[in-house]
Amino acid sequence: MRDGHPDSYRDRLGIVDTEGGRRWIYPRKPSGRYYQMRTALSCVLLALLFGIPFLTVDGHPFMLLNVLERNFILFGIAFGPHDFYLFVLTFITLIVFLILFTVVFGRLFCGWVCPQTVFMEMVFRRIDYWIEGDHRSQRRLRESPWTPQKAVRKGARYLLYFFISFLIGNTALAWVIGIDQLRTIVTDPLVSHPGGLAAMLAFSALFYWIFIWFREQACILVCPYGRLQGVLLDRNSIVIAYDYLRGEPRGKLRRKETRSHGDCIDCELCVDVCPTGIDIRNGTQLECVNCTACIDACDTVMEKVSKPRGLIRYASAEGIARGSGFRWTARVVSYTVVLVLLLVILTLLLLNRTEIDVTVLRTPGMFFQEQSDGRVSNVYDVKILNKTFSPAAVTLDLVGAEGEIKVIGAPLTIPSQGVREEKILILVPRAALTGISTPLTIRVSRGDHEIETIRTTFLGPGRQE
Repeated sequence: MRDGHPDSYRDRLGIVDTEGGRRWIYPRKPSGRYYQMRTALSCVLLALLFGIPFLTVDGHPFMLLNVLERNFILFGIAFGPHDFYLFVLTFITLIVFLILFTVVFGRLFCGWVCPQTVFMEMVFRRIDYWIEGDHRSQRRLRESPWTPQKAVRKGARYLLYFFISFLIGNTALAWVIGIDQLRTIVTDPLVSHPGGLAAMLAFSALFYWIFIWFREQACILVCPYGRLQGVLLDRNSIVIAYDYLRGEPRGKLRRKETRSHGDCIDCELCVDVCPTGIDIRNGTQLECVNCTACIDACDTVMEKVSKPRGLIRYASAEGIARGSGFRWTARVVSYTVVLVLLLVILTLLLLNRTEIDVTVLRTPGMFFQEQSDGRVSNVYDVKILNKTFSPAAVTLDLVGAEGEIKVIGAPLTIPSQGVREEKILILVPRAALTGISTPLTIRVSRGDHEIETIRTTFLGPGRQE
């Protein structure tokens, strides 16, 4: 309530001043147990982000997300356009997971894992504190006239911001094209890779603009996940909440005064540390990214005034009103059941995914042919999909039956991530046929390794008595 009315926050955004201009946010540097845990997690996430592009498996990237060429490598396993059904199912599972997670835990992802929050709060704001000082010093420096000292500070900040943005942009590009191709673009003459150079500069410029100017507006104005809160959260969702029953009526703490107020001493430190400029005491707001800075600030104050921690904490609106914890609702249970089913289906599909898929179908419209040597032949269409990193030479032979398989064309060698379609001729002695339709088993092998067996039927004239 910084504008004299308890509901003033409903009329405007915290990043917009009373005249409609940009209100720059200079949050107080947070500290506390949650901030330490977020720092440790951020270090792990940053190490994974910058380290994974350098990991390889048998000379291939451990992870690659080449959207442009529809080439993906996940945990050393290649996925291509032929795995589109897995992509769709994974995407659906991810959407359901986000819905379930948001229904139960609110915007927890944004505060702890989101790359925007990790970089903004754990990297770039720390640069601000290091170069320009605390939140008050930053505000004074921005409002002060230009001097040599200000130019040096601002110049150092802009230069460091661009260097890190350039590093992030190159890392993002490495996730798309691979570290080897990125190394080639960097080491070769600039004119040799104009497209790669343009992508590198575009990525770097985008990240630089986001972190030097757009900043918290990415979470408040652009992020679609934040907008989902309005339709997904309910009174049982776990969010960062202010315990108004315990804190109200708030009032300043004065010495030698019998206190008749709630536990909130109206110090507004929870507002000072908020990176999006809101007052959490006004309740759940779309601008809140669940960064826990207000929890740490409030807990520190409560300890100093000999009050229990948790005036601001992870809780649900219903839990605060009833004084209880989390409870399972029909909505949460139904989302969980759907999510588990999707995960089971996706896991089974991934476990049963083969490196080479072979389909053998009798050619439509073709009947059997009787050969001059007493054998009967059928023509089949063969389609082979190679999902591996290297070319595959495949052979076909009959199992448990007399006969021969002839490939009509070149030997079955399939390029990496390629598809080969050929026709084969299966010849079986007439005496070996059991009727008009004889079951056959075809063994598919790659070298000495059996890939799979395929069951089909063979048409013939039948046995003559």
